[in-house]
Amino acid sequence: MKVFHKELVFSTSQQYQLINITREIESVVVDSGIKNGFCLIYAPHATLSIIINEDERGLKEDVLEWIKTVFPRDGKWRHNMIDDNASSHLASAFIGSSRMIPVIEGRLYRGTWQEVFLVETDGPRTIRRVLVVVIGE
Repeated sequence: MKVFHKELVFSTSQQYQLINITREIESVVVDSGIKNGFCLIYAPHATLSIIINEDERGLKEDVLEWIKTVFPRDGKWRHNMIDDNASSHLASAFIGSSRMIPVIEGRLYRGTWQEVFLVETDGPRTIRRVLVVVIGE
């Protein structure tokens, strides 16, 4: 079994933002040389998430609106007594900071409309790291 990893770095320009990172993830899979296995996509940040869904403008706006509705910035969150980004921490905790996708024949095995997104909820940030680990043969 082979393990390959690479750290990708992104910057965000808005407080709430979805960034399609599928092409960068696919590139890491190709560079790994692994034909069959798994790809782990992990954001080592407490206020950043990873999702898989369709890259359609309305849907992306719906996702961000859902986050803002379920985790309002002006909520009476206890963490806001320390810092004003409790909603971002909660969104990341419930959405999740990682995803795992099968690798089949050297490519991510995804549905027709599935894309990988970085979900920013505490931007803008100049450095947002994403670790990609490909494991297999």
